[in-house]
Amino acid sequence: MKTFQYILALLMLLCVSCRSDEILPPAQYDQLPIGATPHSDPVGMYLLNEGNMGSNKATIDYVDFENGFYMRNLYAERNPHVIKELGDVGNDMQIYGGKLYVVLNSSHKVEVMDVRTLVRIGQIDIANCRYINFHNGDAYVTSYVGPVSIDPNAQPGAVYRVDTTSLAITGKCTVGYQPEELAFVDDRIYIANSGGYRKPNYDNTLSVVDVESMKQVQKITVAPNLHRVRKDAYGRLWVSSRGDEATIPSRLFVLDRKDPASRDMVVTDTLDIPCSDMCISGDLLYFYSLAWSDYLERNVITYGIIDVRTKQLLTDRFITDGSDEKIDKPYGIAVNPSNGDIYVTDAKNYVSSGTLHCYDREGRKQWSMRTGDIPAHMVFLRKEEP
Repeated sequence: MKTFQYILALLMLLCVSCRSDEILPPAQYDQLPIGATPHSDPVGMYLLNEGNMGSNKATIDYVDFENGFYMRNLYAERNPHVIKELGDVGNDMQIYGGKLYVVLNSSHKVEVMDVRTLVRIGQIDIANCRYINFHNGDAYVTSYVGPVSIDPNAQPGAVYRVDTTSLAITGKCTVGYQPEELAFVDDRIYIANSGGYRKPNYDNTLSVVDVESMKQVQKITVAPNLHRVRKDAYGRLWVSSRGDEATIPSRLFVLDRKDPASRDMVVTDTLDIPCSDMCISGDLLYFYSLAWSDYLERNVITYGIIDVRTKQLLTDRFITDGSDEKIDKPYGIAVNPSNGDIYVTDAKNYVSSGTLHCYDREGRKQWSMRTGDIPAHMVFLRKEEP
C-alpha cells in the first residue's frame, strides 16, 4: 500500500508543472482505516488548516470517502505557480456554485478554486476578512476592515457583497465592531459583532442588513463578544457569545420573529451553555466548548447535543467511549449529513500538526488522521455539486 501511495503522489506531481525557484513537497496520501465507500454521498470532505498567524501555513486536506484516502496539503500541489501557496490564517471555507471559497484573514483575501480540482480561479481582495456566506448568487464576506491589531479605538467592520461569477465586489455596508459569522433569514443578513480588538469594551450586538439595499436596518443587543451564527430549519438563529472572559461567561442565545407578521427578530431564549463552535444537522445542534475554569485551574471541555425544537440539552458527552480524554484542544466540528458521523478536530499545541477524529452517531471513535497545523473548518462535497 505504501508503494501505491508513493506512485500515486508521483503521478500527481507529473500532472502539474514545477516552480523554477523551489521544489514543492508532494501532497501526502494515507489510506483511511475504514476503507472505501464508493456509493457515498457526500463523496468527500475538505478540511481547512488555519496555520499560525505570520507563518503562511494555511493548507487544505481532503477526506476521500469514495476511494478511502486522506490527502494532505493539496492546494500547493494543484497550484505550483501560486507564490506563498494558499496564504496566511485560513479563517473560513465554503462551497458554492462549483467553487471552493477560502477566507485568508491575514493575507487579506478570499481564494477561489474549482471545487473538484482545487485549481485556482482567482481571488477577492478584502482587508482582514473573516467569514463568508451566500445568498441568491452572491457571496457576502465579513471584514474587520482595519489592520490586524488590538486597538481600543479600532474602527467598525463591514460586510461586502461579491458577484460569484465575476468575483467583483458589488456592495459594502458598515456594521458593528469586528464582525464574525453571518447568516440569512429571508432577505436580511444577521452579523455577529465581537468587538474583539476593543477588549474589554466588547461589542454586544447583531447587525441586521437589508440584502437589496446593503444598508444596516437594525441592531439587536445580545451579549458581549458574539461569534457564531447558525440558522435552523425553523428560521430561528442560534448565536454564541464568548462573554467578557471575566464576569460574563460564554452562552448560547436563540432569536426568533417577535410575532408571525413581523420581520424583526428578538432574543427569545438564553441557554446557560458555553459554546466555542457548533453545527446543526436536522433537528440536532452539535457543539463543543473549551473554557478555562479558575476554580479547577484547567480547561473544561464539553461535547454536547441540543434539540433545536425543544431547546433542551440532550447530552453534554456525545463522545461516549472515553476517547475524548485524548483530545487536547478541540477546534472544529462537523456532522456527515448522510450517516451521522461526527468529526472533531484537535489543534493540540497550535504550532504543529493537529488531528481529525471521526465518531459514529453513537459517539464511538472510528478513526483518527494527522492533519496540518490548527485544523478548523470542514465542508462536505456532494455528488451533485458541478
